[in-house]
Amino acid sequence: MEFQKNQIVEVTIEDMGTEGEGIGKTDGFTLFVKDAVAGDVVEAKILKCKKNYAYARLEKVLTPSPFRAEPACKFYRQCGGCQLQALSYDRQLVFKQEKIRNNLIRIGGFAPELLDETMESIVGMEQPFHYRNKAQYPVGTDKEGNLITGFYAGRTHSIIANTDCLLGSRDNKEILETILEYMRANHVTAYDEAYGQGLVRHILIRSGFTSGEIMVCLVINRSNKKNNSGIKAANRDKIAGKSTTGNRVSQIKNPEFLPNQVELIEHLSKIKGMTSIMVSINTEKTNVIMGKEIHCIWGEPVIEDTIHVRDMRQPGYPFTGDALTFKISPLSFYQVNPVQTEKLYSLALEYAGLTGKETVWDLYCGIGTISLFLAGRAKQVYGVEIIPQAIEDAKNNASRNHIENAEFFVGKAEEVLPQKYKEEGIYADVIVVDPPRKGCDEACLNTMLQMKPQRIIYVSCDSATLARDLKILCDGGYELKRWRGVDQFGQSVHVETVVLLSHKKADSYIHIDVEFGEGEGKIPVDSIAKRAEAYKPKEKVTYKMIKEYIEAKYGFKVHTAYIAEVKRNLGLPMYDAPNAVEELKQPRKHPTPEKVEAIKDALRYFAVI
Repeated sequence: MEFQKNQIVEVTIEDMGTEGEGIGKTDGFTLFVKDAVAGDVVEAKILKCKKNYAYARLEKVLTPSPFRAEPACKFYRQCGGCQLQALSYDRQLVFKQEKIRNNLIRIGGFAPELLDETMESIVGMEQPFHYRNKAQYPVGTDKEGNLITGFYAGRTHSIIANTDCLLGSRDNKEILETILEYMRANHVTAYDEAYGQGLVRHILIRSGFTSGEIMVCLVINRSNKKNNSGIKAANRDKIAGKSTTGNRVSQIKNPEFLPNQVELIEHLSKIKGMTSIMVSINTEKTNVIMGKEIHCIWGEPVIEDTIHVRDMRQPGYPFTGDALTFKISPLSFYQVNPVQTEKLYSLALEYAGLTGKETVWDLYCGIGTISLFLAGRAKQVYGVEIIPQAIEDAKNNASRNHIENAEFFVGKAEEVLPQKYKEEGIYADVIVVDPPRKGCDEACLNTMLQMKPQRIIYVSCDSATLARDLKILCDGGYELKRWRGVDQFGQSVHVETVVLLSHKKADSYIHIDVEFGEGEGKIPVDSIAKRAEAYKPKEKVTYKMIKEYIEAKYGFKVHTAYIAEVKRNLGLPMYDAPNAVEELKQPRKHPTPEKVEAIKDALRYFAVI
């Protein structure tokens, strides 16, 4: 049977893909159906048809899966943030555990038996809604010109008007509606991406779940070059605040960045918990949300929150009595799910197996959250982060928590570690690494292998790049001891993973004498040459080779950035295409499905996948 675009088909969903899409077959033909869950029998409309598979849209659920849940949000199919909301939460955890396991098998090359032996049950959430302590809302207008804020629809910059996201803090709705009402009353314009005009671009809200403190930051399209001398003297005392530029905080006299700014401040400051009202200046035509220049126009330039240490070996993960307090600025990297973060960091602490005698390095340390967790049980902790402001925050957080055995350095881990080892003899008994979604830099992995710490704790937010990096580390002398998923992002397909690696130790040593040459008991030199030829490294596959293959076979060209995107989605390294990776961050079209398949074909041809 031939299938074609716009055809309606009935299909039983047998599995789910890594992005949460349902997977089913009809007459041997595979369908990928968004919003369908395993166990559903559905009617689906084919949108894109290929030779052996097609992408389809869910039209009707004929027989619901026993794992199907009624979505709590009416926008879940439009919004790209809650891919799993139609799946019951207990099955979401099963899906995420299997996602990690499958990536470790497929990309990492680990044996299923080893993974099952070392796997520990995933750490789920008690409340999988209203858990986020940070949200960034774009501001725009609808087709009628009305001011709106909400979230972008999946793979677009079209705003879904919604002030009550079920993942965010319950206070966000009141804050957003207060700002929108102020903008309407004072004729404050929303930013238009197409023309680079309009004032308010985004609204950032951060909440301290333990402290109850709230920060609001409006990202605005306005230069601060003019002296705002027209502010009425009566308003100056009400709106006087602080300016945060780079690493410095200084008093400013007339921070009038918004029309009738005092009205907005008066309304927002009445909201319970409001601690900080900020503006961020961003006049660049870019997808980067926050600007480099930030000003506090009311209250404090930071909010405070506390993370508790939990006993991850006990049911319910009770508090141990230890806790750390952190100051959070608009630009601070701070985990978005504070309750699960306590479990995540406590699990990393448990895996580290510290006795008080160890020297620990925390790579990609950010503002020092994991470093300070470790410091309570280690002899000495060193943190490394490339962002200077984050290191300054880490030092301040250490001082705030009266921790004296933690030291922080600005720079790349692969540069700082060898330097400190060579010049000061600083060894690593344990290394903890918590990289961004793209995983560890290749040089950083090589540095860890050279340092040969007893244990490596890898905290990952992307199991595909985790699997890739673990393969390198395990090929370099480490073995997988324990791994566990932590659900930081309920209703989405994302999941955190904590892994314990231990350096392999030789059980015993034997002495062997080998004699080369001809004759009995000797090893022929020719035999060695043949084996060396058989095991010599494969030719490096370049982006140029891939592009030439595609053009010769398919008759069209592909951009290097497209190849990089496909490799990234497959969890493959992209170390030889830094410019392409940077280009992925820029606003542009994604490769067509046809080009994606051509790139995958080329990768298979060159034995990359």
